[in-house]
Amino acid sequence: MTSDRKTDEPFWRTTPLEAMDREQWESLCDGCGRCCLVKLEDEDTGRILATDIGCRLFDAGTCRCKDYANRSVQVPDCVTLTPHDVRTLPWLPPTCAYRLVAEGRDLPWWHPLVSGDPDTVVAAGVSVRGRVYGNEDEVPDDDVPDRIVNWPLRWPKKARAPRR
Repeated sequence: MTSDRKTDEPFWRTTPLEAMDREQWESLCDGCGRCCLVKLEDEDTGRILATDIGCRLFDAGTCRCKDYANRSVQVPDCVTLTPHDVRTLPWLPPTCAYRLVAEGRDLPWWHPLVSGDPDTVVAAGVSVRGRVYGNEDEVPDDDVPDRIVNWPLRWPKKARAPRR
């Protein structure tokens, strides 16, 4: 469902996050996988640092959770996003549709709800596909700081450009 029946406008432009049904809410996720990367917090500054390490349930090939329905049970610190969370979590990537809609912004050209194609997320350089070093069970704790990267918390250049 991409459109509100009352208007020709897509639902994300007409429906507040709090009023979205489950199907609408879930469809906002573009499947990039950025939120499934391990993040660290600098104890001194509170700054969030991203890594190229995926959650233990993250499938780097599909950029999906291996057990989405039970993720919070298997990974207790997995965050189930709510409208409140998307307005307050500092680690959501700038490309996150939940964050964009919460900020009153439109979805970009590469979002599957706009493009009609889930592969545009990859083409725009937003997806983590091909960029994940390993999952958290494969990387020793002592090596995690060596895997800090900036790109998950940045807007990719290809994603900024208008669709050709």
